[in-house]
Amino acid sequence: MITLIDYGAGNLASVARMFTRLGESVDITADPAHVARAECLVLPGVGFFDQAMTTLHRRGLTPLLHELVLEKGVPVLGICLGMQMFARSSEEGSASGLGWIDGYVKRLPSHTAEGTLRVPHIGWNDVTFVDESLFSTFLGTQACFYFAHSYYVALNEAEVAAGYTDYGISFPSVICKGNIIGVQFHPEKSHKNGERLLRAFLDLRAHV
Repeated sequence: MITLIDYGAGNLASVARMFTRLGESVDITADPAHVARAECLVLPGVGFFDQAMTTLHRRGLTPLLHELVLEKGVPVLGICLGMQMFARSSEEGSASGLGWIDGYVKRLPSHTAEGTLRVPHIGWNDVTFVDESLFSTFLGTQACFYFAHSYYVALNEAEVAAGYTDYGISFPSVICKGNIIGVQFHPEKSHKNGERLLRAFLDLRAHV
């Protein structure tokens, strides 16, 4: 069972459909009683940082997520904003993040030495995976995914980066820290590569 956390963000249905195609049952919920029984967690990724964190707090989910992820080792996948919420803070607002990853969220630069970039970064782009990462088994050393974001996670612990993407700068687009997985792109919009990415995440569940 995949527990998909409803914190008022969009894309819940499309994420659920992707897991269903992979043969998984999905519970979309904000009920702490349901979340407490989770075997595998997903934080989806459309919305604003402060609003998302405020909703988690208001629904009484923050301490429960800390317990499940940090103490019990339940696998968790953060998608786009969901990954950014793993960090300590964000330039997008003033709320504190979950703090599971030592890093902070920064806005993508709109000007670089090479010229002007359109922000948000929307469309297909490559992810280059770190050698021997969990994902390289399923996706090789490089694969293309669909992005839609204006912010990225600047890491203070570079060793948790499992994949990088170039868009004016090189930023970590995949993180892997034990049972904590984050992707800056949208696997639910990335067709076969998205399915392979989610299969890799489900494979992690079998080894935690």
